[in-house]
Amino acid sequence: MRADDDRDNVAVKLFRLFGAALVAGVLVAFIALPVVGSTGVSARDASNSFLNMHSDLKMTPPSEKTVLYDASGKPLATFFDRYRESVKLDQVNAIMQKAMIAIEDSRFYQHGALDPKGTVRALATNMESGQTAQGGSTLTQQYVKNLLVESAKNDQEYLAVTAPTVGRKLRELRYALDLEHKLSKPQILEGYLNIAYFGAGAYGVQAASKRYFSKPASKLNLEQAALLAGITKNPTTFDPTLNPKDARKRRDTVLLRMAQLHVVTKAQADAAAAKPVRLKETKPEGGCEVSSAPFFCEYVRHEMIRILAKGKTDQASVNTAKRQLQRGGYSIRTTLDPQAQAAAQNAILDHVGSRNPRSAAETMVEPGSGRIKAMAVSKRFGTKRKKGQTVINLAADQAHGGGYGYTAGSTFKIFTLAAALDSGIPIRTSINSPQSLYDYGPYTDCKGKSRGYWHKVSNAGDSEAGTFNLRSGTWHSVNTFYAQLEKRVGLCESVRMAEKFGLKQADGKPLQQIPSQVLGSNEVDVTQLAAAYAGFAGRGRYCSPIAIAQVTDADGKAVQIPKADCKQVIDQDVADQVNDILKGVLTKGTASNIGGIGRPAAGKTGTCEEFSCALFAGYTPNLASAVWYGDADLPWKHRVYGVYGATIPGPIWAQSMRTALRGKPAVSFNRPPDTFGDVTQLAVPDVQGMSVRVAKATLEGARFNVHVSAKRVRSSELPDMVARTSPAAGSTLDEGSDVTIYVSQGDPNSGGGNGNGPGNWPNPGNWPTPSYGNGRRGNGGLLWPPVGQ
Repeated sequence: MRADDDRDNVAVKLFRLFGAALVAGVLVAFIALPVVGSTGVSARDASNSFLNMHSDLKMTPPSEKTVLYDASGKPLATFFDRYRESVKLDQVNAIMQKAMIAIEDSRFYQHGALDPKGTVRALATNMESGQTAQGGSTLTQQYVKNLLVESAKNDQEYLAVTAPTVGRKLRELRYALDLEHKLSKPQILEGYLNIAYFGAGAYGVQAASKRYFSKPASKLNLEQAALLAGITKNPTTFDPTLNPKDARKRRDTVLLRMAQLHVVTKAQADAAAAKPVRLKETKPEGGCEVSSAPFFCEYVRHEMIRILAKGKTDQASVNTAKRQLQRGGYSIRTTLDPQAQAAAQNAILDHVGSRNPRSAAETMVEPGSGRIKAMAVSKRFGTKRKKGQTVINLAADQAHGGGYGYTAGSTFKIFTLAAALDSGIPIRTSINSPQSLYDYGPYTDCKGKSRGYWHKVSNAGDSEAGTFNLRSGTWHSVNTFYAQLEKRVGLCESVRMAEKFGLKQADGKPLQQIPSQVLGSNEVDVTQLAAAYAGFAGRGRYCSPIAIAQVTDADGKAVQIPKADCKQVIDQDVADQVNDILKGVLTKGTASNIGGIGRPAAGKTGTCEEFSCALFAGYTPNLASAVWYGDADLPWKHRVYGVYGATIPGPIWAQSMRTALRGKPAVSFNRPPDTFGDVTQLAVPDVQGMSVRVAKATLEGARFNVHVSAKRVRSSELPDMVARTSPAAGSTLDEGSDVTIYVSQGDPNSGGGNGNGPGNWPNPGNWPTPSYGNGRRGNGGLLWPPVGQ
């Protein structure tokens, strides 16, 4: 004790005689490097350097975790490179504060940036041992060191602020002196508790408390506080998850010191020391891979990087933005609707599954706002491709973590339909549409440049040949009808209509102005497509898709984010008429097999080029969705034969929409005005048993376009009389639609199929006669239903 008193008296005399700054420089130099004299650095040199150095420490806030929340406020994901959650000092239990001061700097409230007694004691000890056996750093100095380490932007800066040099020690002390004048003692303690490393990836006392005990720092008890306070001296050695015995010994040392300083009684310290170390760990998990909506999370992550980079795309700006996202402590409220997200994910997994070699993706968008309500992919998020994982966001474009996209198929016909109606082409416009068109054209793009001829365009089946109008041609998704309609509307006008609804290629390039664009040859993604269809649901008001509703920084200040760009891109009446026509796709057309969703809805099927994938895009007035199904890796080598928009994507859409909208009001579409030259709906008369001449006259009198099949069929009707019609009697068709008469060959034993034909096959809706071949169901290879392309 006498030696310690002598050292303290020396320090006091030196401070009185020479002043704090000079003595501090000398002492710190000797403490830091006991053999400093041999290096030629004098005490005077150290002190002069100390007095002249820059003292204004830039208080860079310590890194904070960024948290994503869904629309209901539930956390979705956390981003961090250092797991930290800063808190105010009054949110840290007083016993934790006392434990830290007791073991790190017991005279914290009695001294300034430098503790004379502690410094001299450390100096004497180091001189006796010939090495740095004892440090003289105060808690303020430790805080400064941590701030400097935290502000290091690269390895080189880190080495500079941790180098074992006199200059570094003097710089820390100079900053500490300045800090003591700027901040109060409680503020310094709060800063240190929030910045210190407590091992196991936990930075700051709140993160450490949750990491080791799964409780906030305000709930720590004596033995827990002592354990945490002991870790900071050497976070690896005293990490209780790695070295529980060493951690307990260190804890007990802290308890002993607290008793010596009368912070707690000896009985309290002994009782706490007698208890084993009991942990209740919560390991910090970050990134999108642990999110409940990983692909939506990835979409948001890319969007936030773009926002923080302020639109700059150079690598340095992007890297800085990534670092900022990981460390900035942002609270990001997203647009994700938990009910819709669960609906989309469950529907995809029910129909496809995560282990399926092919994939599915779906995005839901709210009409009128552009808010992304759900984004789901069948694959698990991850880098292990052999286990069926992927980090490519199959629902998004390249700018948001997606790939090159996929052809949209006949879902793109909606834009040519809208352009036709907008240009004044009547709905009743009839176009003779054969099974195939050859060398059809020419087409001209928006610059007046010829895009040549369509070498060949064909329908999905022979049954689609005939005369169609804007309704029936859309319902049955007739390719040759739309090739001719695009020619009448104009290639440029069709493409510009799609662009009005935000469509571009998935790689960010403009849509290709080529004739096949009407059949969806441009590669897009379901997020863009869902937002476009939401524009029709919103009566022609298109809003760019958004995933972020609000962002605040670590200080609670709002961060400026882009809002949805909403514009009225077509007249409401035109949009209402498009919606009215697309309602028929679900009741009379290529998607009539999915059974609707129990409320007014509209949609369109689509099959990608060369059967590489299939899509369905549909909507109600309050929610739009697009679904894709296919092979994400090798679409051209692994064609999805036999799959159309209504076979897998359609049922996924229907199931997810029913669930997502459960409990929501069923809203009706607006009725379009009678100004679009609509067709009249007529019932097919019953002409069975009539002569061909009378039957033909009857059907033509009912304003149908009549054909007589050259092939006679077996029937109970007399020879040369009408056996049946297709569509059947009672079917409701547009005025001018095709009706085919089949003449009886007079076989009284006929009553059904003979195994080579459909017989009395049930025909839900108005599907064409089923065909046979190498199909998906039945021993005869029946291709049924022959739904939309």
